[in-house]
Amino acid sequence: MDALHSRLLVTRFGEMFDFYQAVLPGMLGAKLIKGSPAGPYANWDIEDQAVLVLFDRATMAAVAGTAELPATAAPAQDHTMFVCRVDDVDAGAELCVRHGATLVAAPTDRPDWGPTLRTAHLRDPEGNLIELQSYEG
Repeated sequence: MDALHSRLLVTRFGEMFDFYQAVLPGMLGAKLIKGSPAGPYANWDIEDQAVLVLFDRATMAAVAGTAELPATAAPAQDHTMFVCRVDDVDAGAELCVRHGATLVAAPTDRPDWGPTLRTAHLRDPEGNLIELQSYEG
């Protein structure tokens, strides 16, 4: 049973599907369980546990009764971040950039956050913030 997982509500479903299908299998070992670039739903699992779900934003807005509201707001600080534990932050960041992510903060050791923590921060093609992290030792 999937206890917790991230679900991104996206407007450019096909582009977002292509990005995550290109990076999640190699970076995390996640497998596509359901979905295609046509949408409106796709999910990737690791060992029968959901790791990420994409869902078409307009479809959810219709369900939630918010279809008449704007899909985007003025620039603001992030409210969510998709965090991925990876074996190699540098390789993961390069893989994401190669498939359309934008590097926000280059791979960096962060001993003030954790004694052996290394992170990189990126934005996926739709602007969602991603943190890649690894712990040595």
